[in-house]
Amino acid sequence: QVQLVESGGGLVQAGGSLRLSCAASGSIFRYSDMGWYRQAPGKQRELVAHISSGGSTNYADSVKGRFTISRDNAKNTVYLQMNSLKPEDTAVYYCNLRNNFLNYWGQGTQVTVSS
Repeated sequence: QVQLVESGGGLVQAGGSLRLSCAASGSIFRYSDMGWYRQAPGKQRELVAHISSGGSTNYADSVKGRFTISRDNAKNTVYLQMNSLKPEDTAVYYCNLRNNFLNYWGQGTQVTVSS
């Protein structure tokens, strides 16, 4: 069983920054792809950013140039640095761990961007 614990959400003004963290239990982190997803009220969950086990990254068009995903395998942690935040970034952000055999989600952390 893998547990994912997100932290770092909160309330921020438009143009501000937040850094989300997701700590994973167990020893499979370094062998797994990690993703950050978000879900706004009334909308479907969407992929925000993804980082492979090898470190390759990709981003949703809406966050390119503003968000950066990174991982620290020594700490079993994935990060999402969010800069130049916009009100439309308001959502619950979820961490995801995935490999050929497993697919786990964190409990989510709320990010609210005020205008």
